[in-house]
Amino acid sequence: MKMPKHLRIHCPFCDKHTIHEVEKVKKGRPSSLSWIVGQKKRRSGIGNAGKFSKVPGGDKPTKKVFLRYKCTECKKSHQRAGFRVSKLELVE
Repeated sequence: MKMPKHLRIHCPFCDKHTIHEVEKVKKGRPSSLSWIVGQKKRRSGIGNAGKFSKVPGGDKPTKKVFLRYKCTECKKSHQRAGFRVSKLELVE
């Protein structure tokens, strides 16, 4: 899917339609403080690891893409709900 790098959409901060720069949101690092990491550590050792010993399933055919829209007037950015697409290309 091809999408323009600049869109004229509503800015929630200016409360009017302005030109926005579009950029793809990159995936963040997984936190070691999440509860699932602690659960995995507690189950490690001798014996069956329960739900963590299952073979993980395959990937989905399409990934969810999140876009960040930055207003050119107030320089603030906001996001919309993500959508599924196999390949996203930002064009001029």
